[in-house]
Amino acid sequence: MGKASRRQRAADTARRSRPAPVPFERRPFEGLAGETDWVALREILPAATATATVRPEHVPDGAPSEVTVATVLPLAWPGLHRADGTVFIGTQSGNASGDPSRDLAAQVLAALAADPGVPVVTVPQVTADSPRLQDVLVEGSFDVTVHEGFDFWVGDQELEGDAAESLARANETVVPTSRMAALPSAYWVRIGDRAHIRLVLPDDEDAATDALARLHAAGEDGLGGDTRLLGAFRACGLLVPVWDLDPELGADDYEDALTAWHGRYTAALGSGAALTAEERRARSGLLSRQVTLR
Repeated sequence: MGKASRRQRAADTARRSRPAPVPFERRPFEGLAGETDWVALREILPAATATATVRPEHVPDGAPSEVTVATVLPLAWPGLHRADGTVFIGTQSGNASGDPSRDLAAQVLAALAADPGVPVVTVPQVTADSPRLQDVLVEGSFDVTVHEGFDFWVGDQELEGDAAESLARANETVVPTSRMAALPSAYWVRIGDRAHIRLVLPDDEDAATDALARLHAAGEDGLGGDTRLLGAFRACGLLVPVWDLDPELGADDYEDALTAWHGRYTAALGSGAALTAEERRARSGLLSRQVTLR
């Protein structure tokens, strides 16, 4: 066998042994309880946490079965196994394989395996054979708690000196946010002198876009008063409409309006009629203003 043949055979062997790349997942959190809040934690919330339970076969001896899913951890760590035994993962740590569910599952497993008091600084590269959150977590409720700052990083521990100053600086960056009661995954935020509502819709983004277009063409997409629908983000296969609000009012003032809007949206979503010319123009306008997160 010549050298060229041997090199070719070696290259073919290397390709066969190379792990398959991670397939892109349009809706990575589909099938999880609280899909819309997984998206919110990863994409739109500044400081928030939720608790998830890990299947027993994935829990190392001596590790807890619950993990705290957070938006951000110190220094954007992927995970943290605190000295008190609490395990955290950060959903906004920056890992991006094309399937955030695999990325976050890898963070869960790495944080559980870490020694108490040790942060997870790096996580092994995931492959097509790596488990997803749907494989690792127990089915159950997923309830988000919004925090005013990042004090949940340290719990009851008192910080001093540089550590306290670092936490204070992080807290200063947090955009005031509150969870609304009218709908799941609806969040009121104040950015400077502006106030907005961001809502993660659970529906297929194309169907949701059509429904928003119907409402806009009918002049029914607002929340009353001088509010207006600014547009929508696209995030993890879902749509996140954003409304501009009266800055003098708070989240409580829009609960009833958001409930009423949802009734109109549900009716529009269920319409089987083809879009009218005006609705198609409204749809084109919505698409032109869409921003894809990540």
